[in-house]
Amino acid sequence: MTTWLLLPGAGGAGWYWHLVAERLRARGDVVVAPDLPADDPEAGIPRYVEVALEALGDRSDDVVVVGQSLGGPSAVEIARRVPVRRLVLVNAMIPAVGESPGEWWTASGHREAKEAAVRAAGRQDAGFDEAWEFLHDVPADVAAAGAEHQREQTDGPFVDGWSLPAWPDVPVTVVVGRDDRFFPADFQVRLARERAGVEPVVVPGGHLLALANPDGLVEALTSPDAGVAGSESAPPLAQ
Repeated sequence: MTTWLLLPGAGGAGWYWHLVAERLRARGDVVVAPDLPADDPEAGIPRYVEVALEALGDRSDDVVVVGQSLGGPSAVEIARRVPVRRLVLVNAMIPAVGESPGEWWTASGHREAKEAAVRAAGRQDAGFDEAWEFLHDVPADVAAAGAEHQREQTDGPFVDGWSLPAWPDVPVTVVVGRDDRFFPADFQVRLARERAGVEPVVVPGGHLLALANPDGLVEALTSPDAGVAGSESAPPLAQ
């Protein structure tokens, strides 16, 4: 029986994982999907990690920590601090050692990748468009239900000064949404190879993969060998 610690992205709503949680629990697994203090401007990655670990409690057997988008840095830090069987990053901000979340946007090349994807889609403006970037493949009823759970994301994680001290020594899986418009798939694939040393698993769906394609995501999460760093097909772990 696996214990899944599922960390949401911006807005900090544990509800984001509810469709995935239903499917994992149906397998007999335990799911912990905490709300993170996204609306607290004083809370950064260390506080997010504390909240997640408090929710996990004394569960220590067969733990897999999963980070979505902004949940990625917190998931990596948790895997560094406590014993977990596996780290999974889903459409995530994959950090580099010594790099803060605030620095990630420039250091990763995100802006250039997104602008190229916007141009390829025939759009003129690369400015933020929630509907186009996040909700294009989320069922309308699911998107409507999520509105009450979402909170405003403050700049806390981007200005608190936290950076990753060292990459955790655990197996890593990276899951990429093939249709992600916010973190384009080819951009994510490059980061997975360069930073996590792993060939990612590409799943149909956009940035909010747990809402758009929960079945595909669960299949990727529960596959024992998919994209795990250290496999014969994976490049050496990036330092």
